[in-house]
Amino acid sequence: MDLGFGLADWMLYTLWAVMGLLILDFLVAFIRSFWKGSFDTSFILGYLKDILYFVFPLQFLISMYALDPSGWILITFYFICGIAVVIKYLKDIFSKFQ
Repeated sequence: MDLGFGLADWMLYTLWAVMGLLILDFLVAFIRSFWKGSFDTSFILGYLKDILYFVFPLQFLISMYALDPSGWILITFYFICGIAVVIKYLKDIFSKFQ
């Protein structure tokens, strides 16, 4: 696999980071609730909402790239939003270990 440093590659890496941290956060919550004995499937709905509220808008921004007259406004907004989601999940993961 060739890791490129083009703009499209960094957009893909941002989405991978978001999805990877979402899955990692889910696994941490799943394992902690399982070992506590308080396993409830309702916490899964929160992660489905996260996909709807965080991942879907990132995909939507990318799909609107052709409508951006400047060619950089939506991409900049995509990276700002992607970094914000990554920071959110890092904070959530670290708070579960405290």
